[in-house]
Amino acid sequence: MLNQLKKQVYLANMEIYKRGLALYTWGNVSAIDRGKQVIAIKPSGVLYEDLKPEYIVLIDIKGNIVEGNYNPSSDTKTHLVLYDKFLSIGAVVHNHSTYSTIFAQARKNIPCLGTTHADQFYGEIPVTDMISDKDIKKDYETETGNLIAKTFSERKINPVEISAVLVASHGPFIWGKDIEGAVKNAVALEEIAKTALFTKTLNPHITSIKQTLLDKHYLRKH
Repeated sequence: MLNQLKKQVYLANMEIYKRGLALYTWGNVSAIDRGKQVIAIKPSGVLYEDLKPEYIVLIDIKGNIVEGNYNPSSDTKTHLVLYDKFLSIGAVVHNHSTYSTIFAQARKNIPCLGTTHADQFYGEIPVTDMISDKDIKKDYETETGNLIAKTFSERKINPVEISAVLVASHGPFIWGKDIEGAVKNAVALEEIAKTALFTKTLNPHITSIKQTLLDKHYLRKH
């Protein structure tokens, strides 16, 4: 079962690479087996073109290596916080895809402007506050996860309905109930970020989709 988990995580990492959502080593996908309390994640510092299924690292929920000859991703602690805080999720994607990262660097939410967005996410994609110097020096990756969880808690956002976040000045983290869902959400996020940017450029005064249309499109699919 754990070998199958490693293979699935390998394929998911290669999927985001093939779709242009990650370059060089700029991204990682993980998935959790909640029954066994084991997480499979991309190793740190391995180029996507060199990645192999056997390189995927298995860790426990505290981040200890269970199996693998490489160190887990440098973003591992952020993934661990998300699995701990969002109990409904089964996989996490992090990348630095162009359009999503533009919004993260601009520190702007991605507004829900049309039904393409509404079919996948139940409203705008939030951007976090800027992480504090104290938290950067304390435990940067863990505190990044805590910042995401705090954003959803304080703004009363359901992580099932909005399965993505933009970390200010950093990039997107995306999740799903399983690996397939998380990858699909990552692909969708980049597309809606792109269309939102062009829409806002064409019409800077455009407002968000009306609630009834948002409800119609999201609720009939979810």
